Amino acid sequence: MSGVEASNDEVCASCGKAAVDNIKLKNCTACKLVKYCGVECQKNHRPHHKKACKKRAAEIRDDNLFTQPEISCFGECPICCLPLSIDKSKTVMKSCCSKLICRGCSHANIVREIKHGLEHRCPYCREPSLKTEEEGNRSIMERAKANDPVALCKMGKYSYDKEDYEGAFEYWTKAAGLGEIDAHYDLSLLYAEGKGVDRDLKKKIYHLEEAAIGGHPEARFNLGNHEGRNGRFDRMVKHYIIAANLGLDGALEMVKMHFAKGLASKEDFEAALRGHQAAVDATKSAQRDEAEAFHAQNNHL
Repeated sequence: MSGVEASNDEVCASCGKAAVDNIKLKNCTACKLVKYCGVECQKNHRPHHKKACKKRAAEIRDDNLFTQPEISCFGECPICCLPLSIDKSKTVMKSCCSKLICRGCSHANIVREIKHGLEHRCPYCREPSLKTEEEGNRSIMERAKANDPVALCKMGKYSYDKEDYEGAFEYWTKAAGLGEIDAHYDLSLLYAEGKGVDRDLKKKIYHLEEAAIGGHPEARFNLGNHEGRNGRFDRMVKHYIIAANLGLDGALEMVKMHFAKGLASKEDFEAALRGHQAAVDATKSAQRDEAEAFHAQNNHL
């Protein structure tokens, strides 16, 4: 029964064996359309299945790509459990534990410690705070050696700033492999710039898509720009709307601009406005407002 494109997912698409007794079938990992009883059957059936497989895999990829993430890739503050702002200046990375803490929780912890004369400790892991930048860098390096993806991503940024682009590529590749979404975005920049690697548009887009699926607003915005340059305006607007719904100001402005040009509907623009405001509001709290006011005042002294 070789060459059978089985509609019944309980038989091997190549040889027709049924999933009974000791015969176990596994899905085609790319398309999930058919099942096989073994690698040999999958190889034999490939010429018959290749076209349908590629088509369905592309459809699945698109479905994943244009699904609105519930939250940005930066997640929630582990202390107050509110979504972290996509503005990285409002987040503190603790080098002792590689946790991202909102500025509100970091500030509140410091105020509490000063008030009660306590030793300054990390608000998450409660380890004594590292006193010097050198100690902090050493801690991040140690965590990177232990395959902490956030620390690996940070080491990649250190390498990039020192123009060690090959080192940055190695760190970010490892971090991306461990699921660090921000590392995919950073890799897309390397492939776009040709730093540490050969310039490669396909790999740039691949990493932008991986980052966007994971909830990276700037990656999503860059994909919108890419689609716009190629005249695929429907896809462009979809990307901008998703990024706006994650709270990215620039994406909302692009939806507004393309609404004025007639490339986005009134409904799309109004939905993006509501989604953007909801995302921004979700990151607000009295504690965070207090921290912002404190830092703003002290930055002007």
